[in-house]
Amino acid sequence: MTLNATLKRNEAPPVKEAPKAPAFANPAAVGLGAFGATTMLLQFFNLGLIGTGVVMWMAFFFGGAAQIVAGLQESRTGNNFGYAAFTTYGAFWLALGGIFLSLQLGLFHITDKDIGYFLIVFTLLTLIYLFGAMKQNSAVSVVFLTLLIGYILLDVGFLGGGSAWIKVAGGELLVCSLSAWYLMAHVALSPLGLNIPAGKPWLK
Repeated sequence: MTLNATLKRNEAPPVKEAPKAPAFANPAAVGLGAFGATTMLLQFFNLGLIGTGVVMWMAFFFGGAAQIVAGLQESRTGNNFGYAAFTTYGAFWLALGGIFLSLQLGLFHITDKDIGYFLIVFTLLTLIYLFGAMKQNSAVSVVFLTLLIGYILLDVGFLGGGSAWIKVAGGELLVCSLSAWYLMAHVALSPLGLNIPAGKPWLK
């Protein structure tokens, strides 16, 4: 046996590169699109432009189911904030769709005051999420800030303030829905080379 053959036999085998993990699409694009669309449609109802039927079905499928799926996908990417927010508001829309369905079928006695306290729960959750949003970027912060203001206006309206407050909330939450779509455009289009800025975090 030659020296070269002996050396080759003693060489360590080549190290194989580990296969690259598959890249995940950003589920926030779907979650934000669903949130913005369902929020917008609800405000058309609050402003007296449409009935509850289309809002209810949108709440079940796009605002509810699509956001739940987006939240579960966010958990796979390790984004705890996105997971918590999308599943929370997905559950909100499913519950609101159930409230509309109950009112239409007369299944339960649900008053405006009941809805008001239901909204207070999500108002407080939104306040918590706002602090997390302000650590990310301006676009996320605007979505949660306008959502919080809208919830507060709805709380006042349903707990005795009257329809005028609900209509004001409707206009304000239209801004929230459009800001969610702006953020969706940032998430979906920026990887394609369309630079849609999201701004700096409000908190460091």
